[in-house]
Amino acid sequence: MWIWSGSDLKLRLTLRVAIVSTLCFAVISGYFLVEADRSVRGRIAAVADVAAKTLELQQSKIQWLNNARSDFPDLDSVAATVMTPGLCIAFRSNSGEISQRFCGGAQADQAAPPLAFAALYRRLFDPSRETVRQVVSRGNAVGEAVAWIDPAVPTAEAWHDAGRLMAVFMIALPLLCALVYAALARALRPTRQIRDGLERIAAGDLAARLPPFDLAELSAIGDVFNQLAERLAAALSDRNALTQKLILVQDEERRHLARELHDEFGQSLAAIRALAASARQTAAADCPPLLAECDGIARTATGMMETLRGALFRLRPPDVDELGLAASLEGLVASWNGRSRGQPRFEITISGSFERLAASVGANLYRIVQEALTNAAKHAGATRVMLRLEMREAAPGGGDSAIVLAIDDDGQPGDLQGDPQLKSGLGLLGMRERVAALGGRLSFETGQPSGSSLRVIVPVAASREAAPVERAA
Repeated sequence: MWIWSGSDLKLRLTLRVAIVSTLCFAVISGYFLVEADRSVRGRIAAVADVAAKTLELQQSKIQWLNNARSDFPDLDSVAATVMTPGLCIAFRSNSGEISQRFCGGAQADQAAPPLAFAALYRRLFDPSRETVRQVVSRGNAVGEAVAWIDPAVPTAEAWHDAGRLMAVFMIALPLLCALVYAALARALRPTRQIRDGLERIAAGDLAARLPPFDLAELSAIGDVFNQLAERLAAALSDRNALTQKLILVQDEERRHLARELHDEFGQSLAAIRALAASARQTAAADCPPLLAECDGIARTATGMMETLRGALFRLRPPDVDELGLAASLEGLVASWNGRSRGQPRFEITISGSFERLAASVGANLYRIVQEALTNAAKHAGATRVMLRLEMREAAPGGGDSAIVLAIDDDGQPGDLQGDPQLKSGLGLLGMRERVAALGGRLSFETGQPSGSSLRVIVPVAASREAAPVERAA
């Protein structure tokens, strides 16, 4: 492309105007040079006509007077009236001999043009060519009146005129470019507002709107932008509502599954343990060799009961509304430390009061922490996980209180990011959906060469508004 990509629009348009102006100047200069050459050709032709007519009159006078003494040709009278700098007139006989010639000298103050311009001008216009008119007497040609001009004279005049045009152009072009650039800058000033609006939309500020503009094209862009912003805000609002309902349905399904496992599978395991104990009593009296098998059945049932308790705890955690978010998270961290066989890997720090927190907020934050700890311990292989929960009170000048949740670990970020579970609804995406349903923000960053950091900020005012939705569901 003849204008580089990625350049400023005002600069690009100004350069195009400059190029078009230069082309127009070249065309205008060429037109003036052609007209100047045509004027010179016409002047030389007129001189040749005058010289030919004068010589024919001289021939007629000689023949009428029968003057044997001939002063023919006599071009003094013609030269006195038509001679200009560089112009030459002459009479050439039929034999080709120049009988008389007059030439005017070149102007002394005329600056010599550059050799390149002189060569180009002479190639294009050939200013040295002659203009010839026949001199006829009694129907017979007695010679030719010849007129021509020294090529240095029209070349110097053309260069002089071109120099004046060039000086005007060199002054006018920068002024024109400056005026065009200023006009474009003024006309395109609203594009900054459009860019700022797009950046606000990209940052998540869906309340961004563009004002009406004077230019019809920019006004149409502003109208489309505002319509898209409104539709995007409505779509995200519907999506958050749907996400919240889906999360509630998911949690309800988990609670239902936990009840089913506890009522059906748990009762069956309890019955198996009771039957194993009864069989052991019978075997102790009647068949001692079966005691080992009865003990094995009892141990297997006990292990399955422990596994079932862990599954039930993950499916249906303690009621955050009753125990509180802080106590529930402390119990979750203690449970993970209990699985690490005496090597605590999880630390928790809680600051602020969470007693009046809405139940839906506490349940969602608990699920986010639960998922994050599972990812850090099982998928990233972290040896140390630090959990910090803070209630950040509103500033005196205004604003809402916010809950800040931070989870840092020293796991392997490559494995963590590549784990397919994080790409499913139960991984990082599920956490984002829960945070979005609460009107908060989530950020996840990985360190080099290891470690990751999860940050969640949930406004308390926005999250309290979400509480009735859970009860309505």
